Amino acid sequence: MIRSALFLSLWVTLASTLIVAVIGTISGYLISRRRFPGRGLLEAVLNLPLVLPPTVTGYYLIVLLGRRGLLGETLFEWTGFTVPFTWVACVVAASLMAFPLMLRSALVAFESIDPRQALAAASLGHGRLSTFFRVLVPMARRGLLAGMVLSFARALGEFGATLMLAGNIPGRTQTLPLAIYEAALSGEDRDALLMAGALTLVSVIVMILAGRLDRKTA
Repeated sequence: MIRSALFLSLWVTLASTLIVAVIGTISGYLISRRRFPGRGLLEAVLNLPLVLPPTVTGYYLIVLLGRRGLLGETLFEWTGFTVPFTWVACVVAASLMAFPLMLRSALVAFESIDPRQALAAASLGHGRLSTFFRVLVPMARRGLLAGMVLSFARALGEFGATLMLAGNIPGRTQTLPLAIYEAALSGEDRDALLMAGALTLVSVIVMILAGRLDRKTA
């Protein structure tokens, strides 16, 4: 149980971290460089997973991606595939819960860059994509890395939304936090303590790394 849960957790965490790193970086850049009506509302909506109970977020995912959900029904009709109770559901839940951390880090990183840097790059012949990848992203790299580290930790520890959307199926959707929950309920205290200790150690390491990146960014 521990081995399969650990393997699934690592796979889900790596996949979700990659997803939120890409989407969060692009979203953070676009929002930081644009002033438009409703920007505050958009940021509030994108950051909702930070303040909503994970079970509520998981319920919204069911409404959206369930077999009869707003998007899930169409997906099932076109492909015959349903997201709930699969490893994909674990990745979706972990990505959504980790996304606000990446977004906030990207926003701060890009907003801290002097706008004149982009203008200077444009004057040297760089287009928007070239300026973004060759100038802005390297300058924001420490903030982006800090966001990725925090997103990794959040995805690794995700529980509530995963339980709602993916269930707790050993060997299929049971991540390490869910395995800890089951072990504690069944009285397997040794296994629960071992897994909890491993997650705690990883979290401490992640927080130390994120703190160092923040200080270097400042």
